[in-house]
Amino acid sequence: MHTNMQNLILVTGGAGFIGSNFILQWIKRESSPVLNLDKLTYAGNPRNLESIAAHPAYRFQQGDIVDRDLVQTLLQRERPRAIVHFAAESHVDRSIHGPDDFVRTNINGTFSLLEEARAYCSSLSEAERKTFRFLHVSTDEVYGSLGPDDPAFSEATPYAPNSPYSASKAASDHLVRAYHHTYGLPTLTTNCSNNYGPYQFPEKLIPLIILNACNGKPLPVYGDGQNVRDWMYVEDHCSAIRTVLSEGRLGDTYNIGGCNQKTNLEIVDTVCALLDELRPSDPVVPHRDLITFVKDRPGHDRRYAMDTRKIERELHWRPKETFETGIRRTVNWYLQHEDWVQDVNSGGYRQWIAKQYSV
Repeated sequence: MHTNMQNLILVTGGAGFIGSNFILQWIKRESSPVLNLDKLTYAGNPRNLESIAAHPAYRFQQGDIVDRDLVQTLLQRERPRAIVHFAAESHVDRSIHGPDDFVRTNINGTFSLLEEARAYCSSLSEAERKTFRFLHVSTDEVYGSLGPDDPAFSEATPYAPNSPYSASKAASDHLVRAYHHTYGLPTLTTNCSNNYGPYQFPEKLIPLIILNACNGKPLPVYGDGQNVRDWMYVEDHCSAIRTVLSEGRLGDTYNIGGCNQKTNLEIVDTVCALLDELRPSDPVVPHRDLITFVKDRPGHDRRYAMDTRKIERELHWRPKETFETGIRRTVNWYLQHEDWVQDVNSGGYRQWIAKQYSV
């Protein structure tokens, strides 16, 4: 088999929320071209990337990471120097109602990629193997739930996943670790806290609250609203992944967080206060009058918090955005991109995908 590894990186799930932000940032900041492999499920939206669709350094391939023949063909043809693996089902509520897709994509899909990456890696010259990387993007949810006074999750925290989603991500993390230790695959794993920012599918808390509040609809808050998450602006997460990809120690895991622990109720209050300022003539103002407490979801983890000292100490990465700056940028983005929101909510982009890609 020929070698000559290209400068290109292969990104899986690059039409999703974090993946598309990563690709947009990569094209702006890095010199390597990107091939985006995405199945285009409900949360994968090519419109997220329309600003770079014609860029010479960007290409798109519609396809499923579980399809090993496709993955093998792409690796042999494109000869990437890295795989950055975002592709995952990621919504806890959906995993409770339908765990099958989570097992299929998060576990079987990661296994397929690892197997094909291993075969590809063995075809590389020694020099190329030294520079090849498989970076697996995971979540803080694999660590389970914290009590109010428990120390934050570190890279040494034992896994204790509590939902089908987090269990499927934990399984994929273990597979990545095993492929490094057993086969010497040059892997890196990142576990991140809750992300927010542009292009997030409106089923997630922050975009849901923004859009409902603007339209005078109820703002659903689970339980007592006191569940705590560490919130990170998505561009900070993307810069951390770029840092780990270039400087991370092989076989290691890095926790990435925004250093912003907030209750869900605090998040909703903050968004409402911003909207009171930016949209004083909405149907219901103050917007917080729309808050509606709903029945808690099953197995709802109480608190997540990330200890990010390792990535700060070893790779000198820290988040740039505070929660206050990041949330203002996010609210403004949704208010300025009503066409994107409408397209997602109407399912218009799904019809376009079906026509374009026969999904």
